[in-house]
Amino acid sequence: MDERNIDLAKYRLEKALKCIGTAKENVDCNDYESAANRSYYAMFHSVRAILALEGIDFKSHMQVIGYFRKQYIKSGEFGVECSDYLGEAFSIRGKSDYEDYYVISKKEVLQQIENAEKFYEEVYDYIKSRILN
Repeated sequence: MDERNIDLAKYRLEKALKCIGTAKENVDCNDYESAANRSYYAMFHSVRAILALEGIDFKSHMQVIGYFRKQYIKSGEFGVECSDYLGEAFSIRGKSDYEDYYVISKKEVLQQIENAEKFYEEVYDYIKSRILN
């Protein structure tokens, strides 16, 4: 495996973990929309960490998500719940960022953060197993 790809995967995992921390800080400040955004980006950067190991990337979020679902969900490498977490986070992030009157509750955003943490852990374990083998 290319060392540059491994380094990029690790960097993207660090970004994902930082996004989870920022999401928690946003909740503490009652900024739920930003917390939802950061929760989504934690998952997005996690997926891009996997792609880094393959040496590929895409220009759009939908391409990244689509590839992840096709190559990693359909193959059974990751459970369907990971696809669900990612899809829901993408939808909520879009609404939070672009819909004028969309309001996300604290309960909903805490669930998004929990999902992002679970997603991150799954990806972290996957990458760790790939790097060590």
